[in-house]
Amino acid sequence: MSYIFLLFDLDHTLLDFDAAEDVALSHLLKEEGVADIQAYKDYYVPMNKSLWKDLEEKKITKQELVNTRFSRLFDHFGINKDGSYLAERYQFFLAQQGQIFSGAIELLDTLTERGYELYAATNGITYIQTGRLEQSGIAPFFKEIFISEQLHTQKPDAAFYEKIGNRIPNFDKHHALMIGDSLTADIQGGNNAGIDTIWYNPHHLENKTQAQPTYVVDSYQALLEILDKL
Repeated sequence: MSYIFLLFDLDHTLLDFDAAEDVALSHLLKEEGVADIQAYKDYYVPMNKSLWKDLEEKKITKQELVNTRFSRLFDHFGINKDGSYLAERYQFFLAQQGQIFSGAIELLDTLTERGYELYAATNGITYIQTGRLEQSGIAPFFKEIFISEQLHTQKPDAAFYEKIGNRIPNFDKHHALMIGDSLTADIQGGNNAGIDTIWYNPHHLENKTQAQPTYVVDSYQALLEILDKL
């Protein structure tokens, strides 16, 4: 199979979301006068991941996620806060974070030189993702950046990929490849849309889902080696 269109997830695949989140949370919690910042982080991080899973499964809306996660955080510690206001402040801090994984620029540069068309395909908030991409230095590698908030649909919905396909000139899903770290969003999304996938799995996690990746890699070098063989 020869691939032309490479659709890249961003967070945990190219962008170091954990590092960005940690810095943004520190800024927010300091601004709110929190003394034990680590205790708040320890509660927030798994709670936030759980909310994003609920969003993927359509149990909650994006607006509910954004506007309630920080009020839930402070409520856990017995403090009443305006979740919408805190969301705005967090977004402000997060949008300034452009941390990427080591080797990401070299990977994208190599793929561009080899003639692939690169696109970003991310579930996220437009203001945050565009800001982080600008800070990261990787935005110029992408011919277009597709963000779920702008498309009004999200991974793993097949509609997310259908809208992307309608926006890319001469797009053929049989020559497209979705690359990402999330089995439930990226890989299941590719499955739903009939697009081949690469599961980026640097931590060697076990697949306990129904999603079936076409290929599995644990490094950027392994990704390049896979493409070399195709």
